[in-house]
Amino acid sequence: MRPVDLARRHQLSTQAVRNYEDAGILPAARRTRTGHRQYSEVHLTGLAAYLALVSAYGSARSRQIMQAMTGGRRDAALEIVEAGQQLLSRDRDTLRRAEAALAGLDGLGDDLAIPAVGAAFSIGELARRLGLNPATVRAWERAGVLTPARDPRTGHRRYSASDVRDAELAHLLRRGGQPLDGVAVVLAELRGAGSRGALAVTVEEWRRDLRLRGIAQLRAAGKLADYIDALDQPG
Repeated sequence: MRPVDLARRHQLSTQAVRNYEDAGILPAARRTRTGHRQYSEVHLTGLAAYLALVSAYGSARSRQIMQAMTGGRRDAALEIVEAGQQLLSRDRDTLRRAEAALAGLDGLGDDLAIPAVGAAFSIGELARRLGLNPATVRAWERAGVLTPARDPRTGHRRYSASDVRDAELAHLLRRGGQPLDGVAVVLAELRGAGSRGALAVTVEEWRRDLRLRGIAQLRAAGKLADYIDALDQPG
């Protein structure tokens, strides 16, 4: 096949096909006596694998996988694939924690109003409001649950009204048995979403994206297996 034949099969430009070969994503093509590239079914299968991998793992990781595969470093290629699968699994765990934490907010108002607290709280004042030890509040900050500002002169933590709201929500979720990492996830998402209802929409979109990534990884696995079989064919 000519570069244009390979390109048309996948609705790409001929230059893109050449670039993939030059980058080591595809094996080197045979050349005619006049220097023209000649591609085979191996290249066609490899290109299909690469495009499927991009949908599943992104361009950077997919490039690494194909370069390792084309270079004969199959174990390295499979390790990169497995790392991508492990990342998806970790993301699913994070989603489950966020969903559980979100369920712990049931019964609260949608806007999760910020309390009127006047001046910013010190860590001791916030701890007393929550009935906690200041060391617990510091642990929440280390876990990413709280992100207080610092006084530019003294360096002391200053908890704003929104920080107090986050701390009260965190306290509620912790009483419900939620782990700190799950609390941190849901509060970080809540800050971006602005309300519990918007956060629920975000979580649903997150779940859909993870589902699509999982399906894409399944498809990519089949295409990559086809490429391995093509590379193993005699000649």
